Amino acid sequence: MKTLVTLPLVVPLAAAALSLLMRRFLVAQRVLGITAATASLGIALALVVRVDGTGPAVAALGGWHPPLGIALVADRFAALMLVVAAAALLGVLVYAVGQGRVDTAMPGFHPVYQVLAAGVALGLLTGDLFTLFVAFEVMLIASYVLITARAGAAHVRATLTYVVVGLTASALFLATVALIYAAAGTVNLADLAGRLDGVSPTIRAALGWLLFMVFGIKAAIFPLFFWLPDSYPTAPSPVTAIFAGLLTKVGVYAMIRTQTLLFPSDEPSQVMLALAGLTMVVGVLGAIAQSDIRRILSFHIVSQIGYMVMGLGFFTVAGLAAAIVFLVHQIVVKTVLFLVGGLVEDTAGTGNLAKVGGVLHRHPLVALLYLPAALSLAGLPPFSGFVGKLALVQAGFAASQAPVVAVSLAASILTLFSMAKIWAGAFWGQPTGEDCRRPGAVGLAATGALVVASLAIAVVAQPLLGLATRAGADLLAADVYRAVVLGG
Repeated sequence: MKTLVTLPLVVPLAAAALSLLMRRFLVAQRVLGITAATASLGIALALVVRVDGTGPAVAALGGWHPPLGIALVADRFAALMLVVAAAALLGVLVYAVGQGRVDTAMPGFHPVYQVLAAGVALGLLTGDLFTLFVAFEVMLIASYVLITARAGAAHVRATLTYVVVGLTASALFLATVALIYAAAGTVNLADLAGRLDGVSPTIRAALGWLLFMVFGIKAAIFPLFFWLPDSYPTAPSPVTAIFAGLLTKVGVYAMIRTQTLLFPSDEPSQVMLALAGLTMVVGVLGAIAQSDIRRILSFHIVSQIGYMVMGLGFFTVAGLAAAIVFLVHQIVVKTVLFLVGGLVEDTAGTGNLAKVGGVLHRHPLVALLYLPAALSLAGLPPFSGFVGKLALVQAGFAASQAPVVAVSLAASILTLFSMAKIWAGAFWGQPTGEDCRRPGAVGLAATGALVVASLAIAVVAQPLLGLATRAGADLLAADVYRAVVLGG
């Protein structure tokens, strides 16, 4: 079991090292990358089954028992996130290989991509704050390379904000970790959960909001989202897809993990709920104002983060379960939408809605892939988005938080409007111009597989919600987490 916990980190790191040795053999790198990503998905599936059946598992790296050493901790929440992350990473990698342009133009794409996958796995499994900081740095370094893959001064300037904000957030994160260590004498999460009880309530609250701010920047909540809409659309479509689908969600994961374990609350957090509502509204209004597919979808990343923060803000098992289900749905659906946006750009040469039209008539399969993902993002039944939003609405009413529920429903209606805007501009109407490039069969298949995965979330909604409920109960049971990690 301990070996199983370490494999999600070891496999991509080994693949990255081997890929560097094969840097002159692109086909071998592609085969190795897809093999490693497939293995990681299988390992994550095995891990979630074992953890759900036998409880959390801990691997003490180097033989140092927590809280002295670095511990990898796999509970239901971490294992479920690993499964969805591995599926998204595999789907996007297959799409990139099928597209055949990103890894050709960027010789180091495959090792960097595997390093990114290792950073994600470390961020989900780590049991201490400093290693979480390291995980985010690994993801950021890899993302800096990937996001600047496009040549040209304009693209580099557009990503400068991303780099500056990333470095600023990293500095704030490191300073916060130092302050927490100064206050409690440890950075191990399980140990902190006990030691923070002895810290002044004012200091503890300040540390909690500092961590919330750090992860709020990484998750792009209001008002810390300004960097995202200008940065993500500049990267190649496979890179944008994995950033949009996964990286901000790791920030949400860290936010949920730390707030429930280190700064629990017996009642809803009105500040979090207010920020959640503002994030939903500002994000969706920004999306409606855009005329480019990628920019519309980038603002929707912001808007949908608000729903996850809303579930956290309830501080109930039902709220956390709903947030987890919504998080799972968002990783898959958001990845699909950006991949479809990439397919549209491949055919038309642009994502500007004023210059694209008639994709439905030329390439009906691309339109077919877009439709269920768009309806799911808007939260319409019977798609996966409806499952998560319904659970959030029920949790909101149970927590007597009708105002934020009303805001979430209004944002859903506006989301549907913006998705219809893309449909009318890009897919409907008469074809304009000639195809720049026909969508490749491999890219279509990879996107289709993720669409099927999103539909499967709705099909298995009841078992998934049951697993998420058990994961939510785990998150609120800090004593159990401490006992598993520290022993006793």
